[in-house]
Amino acid sequence: MPGMIDTHIHAPQYTFIGTGMERPLLEWLAHTTFPIEDTFSDIENARNKYSAVVRRTLRNGTTTACYFATIHTDASIVLADTANQYGQRAFIGKICMDHNDTYQKYKETTEESIRETKRFVEVLKKKKYDRVKPIITPRFAISCSERLLNELGKLADENDLHIQTVMAHGCYLTNEELDIFRERGAAVSHCPNSNISLCSGHLDVRNVLNHRVKVGLGTDVAGGYSISLLDAIRKSIETSKILFMERSKNDWDTNDIESFQKGNMTPNGINRGAENIPITPEKNPNVLSYKDAFRLATLGGSEALSIDHMTGNFEVGKEFDALLINPDAKDSHFEVFSHIPKEKQSKSKIIDQTIKNFLFIGREQHKIELKDIYYQVY
Repeated sequence: MPGMIDTHIHAPQYTFIGTGMERPLLEWLAHTTFPIEDTFSDIENARNKYSAVVRRTLRNGTTTACYFATIHTDASIVLADTANQYGQRAFIGKICMDHNDTYQKYKETTEESIRETKRFVEVLKKKKYDRVKPIITPRFAISCSERLLNELGKLADENDLHIQTVMAHGCYLTNEELDIFRERGAAVSHCPNSNISLCSGHLDVRNVLNHRVKVGLGTDVAGGYSISLLDAIRKSIETSKILFMERSKNDWDTNDIESFQKGNMTPNGINRGAENIPITPEKNPNVLSYKDAFRLATLGGSEALSIDHMTGNFEVGKEFDALLINPDAKDSHFEVFSHIPKEKQSKSKIIDQTIKNFLFIGREQHKIELKDIYYQVY
């Protein structure tokens, strides 16, 4: 199957995944995130930690990652070297931030951020890595001055670089804002685990897609507690069902009030006119199917990062970013059963069921390392 694409992940935060989740976002940043990210000024520390995160993402099927690093230029270069060493396609962002009121020790001056970002870009351009590229990365709006953002924009234009403008989360975007996203070509990174863990809200992915806005999946480690895009696939489907149930409840409440007013409510409180609507993508288009979610994790992610001309599926002419899935792996977490003899089933139905099992129950041990296969294919 095509390799999965993580459109939003903080590489240094893998070291404290699952920590401090009881705090609200700004307190979590001040007490956990910023102090630990600041330790990446130590190059050996960065080398060890970044090796762990790249190897772990690859083991979980992430062949492409859009990484936030830290404000430290040399450590960010180490992350790029590491991704290249292990063959992962990656966009590496040295973080830029000249404001930090929550943890003032962890920030740069405006001049330093501009200068060091230029150095980071120049170093990576000289390395000429095939699949690892620099990406201009302002941390977020409240941590960057207007001057810094303007200078970073110029730097991106001068070097024809991606900018880290795939909006993570986007739970409260209005329809008018989504229209602007479509017009500007901006994308949304849907991070359902993080949205739930930090109580940020639920993104209506179907509405975003209906506005023809590009959407990919992100783990947002460590705002999200799982580094696996399989988890993101599952939670994106669950989120769409939660939204459906919330709307259904609101509709039922409204119908019950109207039915009560019209006299259609029975003595035991049952609405005579209510319908029992099953939750299926066909009857309820807001609910994501497993195919919808799988596309978000693959081709959707490549579209969000503007690399769908080279990866995301197996179209002729694209690079072979692939996972080899073995349903019969030792200690497998699922079995492929069928109530119909295989000779009476179409091959596509058997494959379809296997894919469903893997997406909902699969783990990293089902994936086989493809490092030795790449060269045979090319």
